[in-house]
Amino acid sequence: MAVKVLDAYALMAFFEDEPGADLVRDLILKAEDGKINLVMSVVNLGEVWHSIARTNSPGVADQYIGEIKGMAIEVMDADWQLTRQAAIFKVNGRISYADCYAAALAKVRRAELVTGDKEFKLLENEIKISWLFDTEIN
Repeated sequence: MAVKVLDAYALMAFFEDEPGADLVRDLILKAEDGKINLVMSVVNLGEVWHSIARTNSPGVADQYIGEIKGMAIEVMDADWQLTRQAAIFKVNGRISYADCYAAALAKVRRAELVTGDKEFKLLENEIKISWLFDTEIN
């Protein structure tokens, strides 16, 4: 079964109904139907919490996280294998450390990363990426 990794960008696009939200919604529905596996790093889940808490409140962020935990998205803890791979990506590129965890999870799980974050263009030769929209236009 196909495995797809969601980064914080993808979930925030979904929640804020931004470009790519429909694609993320479709992936979540496919995961709920058992057609694909969706995974996310706990570090990137923390990014989602931070983004929502910063623009709303910690309480609202907690509500969103509760909603995410009710979805068919497996949240992966950051073990040493994942952390080491994230650190390797950080050493080799100009990408945020939290984003390195999403990329590392895609590499370790041999999965496709779903994102719209242009930072990941630096890793296109390292991991498979499914862009939420045409990165050349946006």
